[in-house]
Amino acid sequence: MDRRLLFATAGGLAFGVASKLLASPDHAPSAHPYFPDTVLYDQDGKPRRLYSDLLENRVVVINMMYAMCTAICPDNTARLREVQTALMDRSGRDVFIYSITLRPELDSPAVLAEYARQFGVGKGWSFLTGSPKDIDLVRRKLGFYDTDPVADADIRNHTGVLRIGNVKLDRWMMMPNRSRASLVVRAIENIC
Repeated sequence: MDRRLLFATAGGLAFGVASKLLASPDHAPSAHPYFPDTVLYDQDGKPRRLYSDLLENRVVVINMMYAMCTAICPDNTARLREVQTALMDRSGRDVFIYSITLRPELDSPAVLAEYARQFGVGKGWSFLTGSPKDIDLVRRKLGFYDTDPVADADIRNHTGVLRIGNVKLDRWMMMPNRSRASLVVRAIENIC
C-alpha cells in the first residue's frame, strides 16, 4: 500500500470515528457555525442544548453568575428580575433570559433552583450549569472572558455585563448588567 493510500485510509477512519463521537448525545454537531450545541442543565435538571434548545431563532439576554457570589451577582440578578417584570408576558415567549454559572462544580441544578426561587424568577428565565469544560467553552463563545489569563482565572473578576442577542438576525450587543431595567428593555427592543 503506498503512503497516499495509507494516509487517505487512516484519515477516512479518523473522520468516521470523529463523526460517530460528534454524533453522540453529548457531542451532537451544531447547526450553527459558531455556537456549539453543548449540553447544559437548567435549574430543573433538564438537559438543554446551547444552540438548538436555547439560542436558535430566539432573542436572548445572557449573564454569568454563581450562587455563592456575594459581590455583584445578587444585585445583577435582582436587576434582571426587574427586566423580566418589565417584559411581562414577553418573557418566555419573545425573550428568554439565561444565567450561566461560573462555578458548575458547586452550582448543581438544585442549588440554582433555590437561587432562582430566592429571587422570584418566573417563566422564561433559565439558570444553567454543566461540566466545567462546557461552561468554559460557552462563556468564551459568548465573550465573557478576559484576554489576560491571570485575570480571567480569578473568579472575583467575573464580568458584570449582559450579552443580548437576536440569534435569528445575528444581532448581538453587550451592556452593563447594572443598567436600569428600562434601558435593558429598550436595548432588547432595538435588537429585534
